[in-house]
This record gives sequence, C-alpha cells and structure tokens, in this order.
Amino acid sequence: MQTIGLQRFTIGLVQMSCSANPEANLARAVDRIEESARSGAQVVCLPELFRFLYFCQREDAALFDLAEPVPGPTTEALGALAKKLGVVIVAPVFERRAAGLYHNSVAILDADGESRGLYRKMHIPDDPAYYEKFYFTPGDLGFRAFDTRAGRIGTLICWDQWYPEGARLTALRGASVLFYPTAIGWHPHEKEQWGAAQRDAWRTIQRGHAIANGTYVAVVNRVGHEKLAPPPGMPEPPGIEFWGSSFIADPFGVIVAEASTDREEILLAEVDQQRIEEVRRNWPFLRDRRVDAYAGLAKRYLDDDTP
Repeated sequence: MQTIGLQRFTIGLVQMSCSANPEANLARAVDRIEESARSGAQVVCLPELFRFLYFCQREDAALFDLAEPVPGPTTEALGALAKKLGVVIVAPVFERRAAGLYHNSVAILDADGESRGLYRKMHIPDDPAYYEKFYFTPGDLGFRAFDTRAGRIGTLICWDQWYPEGARLTALRGASVLFYPTAIGWHPHEKEQWGAAQRDAWRTIQRGHAIANGTYVAVVNRVGHEKLAPPPGMPEPPGIEFWGSSFIADPFGVIVAEASTDREEILLAEVDQQRIEEVRRNWPFLRDRRVDAYAGLAKRYLDDDTP
C-alpha cells in the first residue's frame, strides 16, 4: 500500500475558550500546542477564528479591522512554533485578502514552519448570531488536501461540516484525516428544548463523513458563553454558549476521543493508514460509486424537467 507521509501519526485537537484579547488568545493557543507536542501530537488543529470572541454575532463593519493578511502575524507566529516543535499546525485565520475582501480561512503550516497551502471556507452561514455572510466571501480555492511531514490531510471549516459533497471531494484528493475547525454552540433560549438534538445532529453528520469516505474526522470546537459588548445604548445580547464536544472519529465512525461540553481540553488520537485500508476493503464505498450517474449534483435542485 502506498502512503504519503507516515504510516501512523498522532493528531491533537485544542479545545479552548477565547477572550476579547487576540494576543492573549494566541498565547493560550501557543501554550496548548506546546502541550500537545509534548504529549506526542505530530499534527495540531486549533478552533475556528480562535484569536477572537466569535464576532459574527452581529454585523459591525468596524470588526473588519480584526482581519490580517496571509502570510501575516498569526501564520508567522505559528509557523515559527511549528518549526521549533517539529509539528504540523492547522491554523485558522480571519484573512484580509484585499480591501473589502475577507475570508474565513485555514493555513496549513508544516513541521518545517513553511506553509503548505490555504483553505478558504466554502459554505458561509447566515443565521441569528451567525451573520457570517456579512464578513466572509465564499472560498474560491475548492476542496483541497495538503501533503505534510506527517501525512496528507484535508481541512474544512464549521458550516462546511453539514455538506457531504465537501467531505467527499476532500477525501477523494487523498486526505487521510478531515479536520473541521469549528465555532458552534447553543442559543441560550433554545438549549433546553433543542440543545441535545442539535448537538447530536452535528456529531452524527460528521461521523457519517468518516464512514462514507473511510477516513478519519477530527472536529475541534471552542467552549464558553461568549457575549459581544453591545453598542452604546443597546441591551446586552444573549450570546452563544459554545458546546465544546470536540471529537475524533475513525474510518468506521467509531469515536476514539471526545471532549466535554464545557472544559478546555487537548484530545489526542492516532491516524493509522492501515485502518483506512482495512475499512475501505470491507466497505468499499469509493469503489462502488456510480460516477456516471451523479451529474445532477452540479444542479441547485432537480425539477421534473431537469435533464
């Protein structure tokens, strides 16, 4: 069996809380990456937009000032750390591509400190307290996989996690693990009635990506109840209670590591190329795909007269 990178490698997920201080958040992330490396992680992934409170809870043009270029301060700091520790870092960043053009992105920083590429979030939500369409241009780089010292990995971001097409296309590019940096939680007024079902749906769909593609899935979320300071004269918003629950699933969908809903934690698990081989030999979904019959997937919706 041909593999890219190592036959086995350990991944680490940093489930963390975030504050209103970007530098403090970066310092916290650096500490957790160092701890992950000491524990044996060879690839470490941070949560979506980890440098900030989740600012998409409201539309505010002043918050575009939080964005930075790539390469820029975050990738330079974490690239130097990756080289120092000899680990791969999956680094989310609020990317300023040009004036008025911003992306929700992830940089892949290899163990030599060099960038192996960028993924820009493809699916952009627009829900109460998740007003991301105001801030982020949809990604234009497609679904990608990246060769690193550890192995070939893929990444998507949060809202992407609900779309089997993104997981499939990334897996078809040879990714042995799909990372999902995430910022997802409960609206406090919905938690009692809908909270358990929402979290279960989120967990289930991503386990499904692992099973359908015969690949590892690694999901890292933040924790904490975050409220943005309201504009002058406005009431305090309810905020979002981020539900943590970061997890790693193997190619059969088995949860091999899972975090709590409310504590900072580091999750570790091994990615084993032989496990991928074994699962795909017995459940050969990639072999049995009817690639000649899927043209309709390129349509928004199939009406009765759609060719």
